[in-house]
Amino acid sequence: MKGTDGLETLRAAIAACRICRDQPLKGMDDRLPHEPRPVAVLSSTAKILIAGQAPGLRVHDSGQAFNDASGNRLRQWLGVDREQFYDARKFAIVPMGFCFPGYDAHGSDLPPRRECAPHWRQTVLDAMPQIALVLAIGLHAQKWHLGTRSAKSMTETARDWRLHLGVNRGIPVLPLPHPSWRNTSWLKKNPWFEAELVPVLRARVRALTE
Repeated sequence: MKGTDGLETLRAAIAACRICRDQPLKGMDDRLPHEPRPVAVLSSTAKILIAGQAPGLRVHDSGQAFNDASGNRLRQWLGVDREQFYDARKFAIVPMGFCFPGYDAHGSDLPPRRECAPHWRQTVLDAMPQIALVLAIGLHAQKWHLGTRSAKSMTETARDWRLHLGVNRGIPVLPLPHPSWRNTSWLKKNPWFEAELVPVLRARVRALTE
């Protein structure tokens, strides 16, 4: 599925997707607990793919990816403002799960629904062959995009970021922690991230968006 017409068809198909509600995978405890609202930004020109986890409640309500405090921190890491970030000519945004998965018993976001990536992800990537850099945010995105090259923990994978530029599927990958406020303590414990990785990230973003 290539070209602008193909992307429009794919966007419409994703927007209409209800598999996590109507056809949950065997072994999933529950169907999606609310009406699905898939959130994804596809592009025929963007060179950077932001591969997140799954939308949170605020994103679910607004329909706009990273329209929350996590997005503010991510934009700071990237060195871009909101206008640049939401320019689909510059950034494609495709989470591992397109819909808000709900909360667990402790009030934390559940992991991305397992129905989504096997059904959609490779099709979406095939439709955007111009992607030159994947920003893999969080463990689920890192495991998919890095495969066996990902470590057991997000910290180990991110710490080895230099090894992942240019591996797996021929597209450079930069593994990032999730920019959630919940990871503030992680950032304090791992100062190398902002000291070493973020400057490289910003340089790559500038080179691919200017």
